Amino acid sequence: MHELPVEVSVNGQTYQGQVEPRVTLADFLRENCGLTGTHLGCEHGACGACTVLLDGQAVRSCLIFAVQVDGQDVTTVEGIAEPDGCLSPVQAALKECHGLQCGFCTPGFVTSITALLRDNPAPTDEEIREGLSGNFCRCTGYQGIINAVHRAAELSTGEAQRDLEVHAQQ
Repeated sequence: MHELPVEVSVNGQTYQGQVEPRVTLADFLRENCGLTGTHLGCEHGACGACTVLLDGQAVRSCLIFAVQVDGQDVTTVEGIAEPDGCLSPVQAALKECHGLQCGFCTPGFVTSITALLRDNPAPTDEEIREGLSGNFCRCTGYQGIINAVHRAAELSTGEAQRDLEVHAQQ
């Protein structure tokens, strides 16, 4: 099988390569870009561990071929942190609310929650459950994750962010 060219902006950096048409975006990110934060679980799109943002939309990278995203923007979990290296509100909230355990599903939850809160900055519990229904965690009871989404929504407001900075200085 012959290889095809692909050029993708990943976390603001351009990656170019030659890939076989059947190479998934998840494999391209892990093998060609060296970005191993995107995890592969089921490889059928059911578990959500491989979720990334494609032009801002949460997608399962195991279901998309790398050649399909040629010329597009991808954000992986490595690109979610703040530019200064600090945790994003979603990452900080998951840590604070004990919304993660083994960490395998965490990258998919971080990207999915980021997209959810961008589209709905103050979701209800029901909206959170619906928005994260494609992400599975085998370690938690999900309540910590739901609490983390609410906390991330709070942290995304200026007042909550100032409170965090004051506590960090003390």
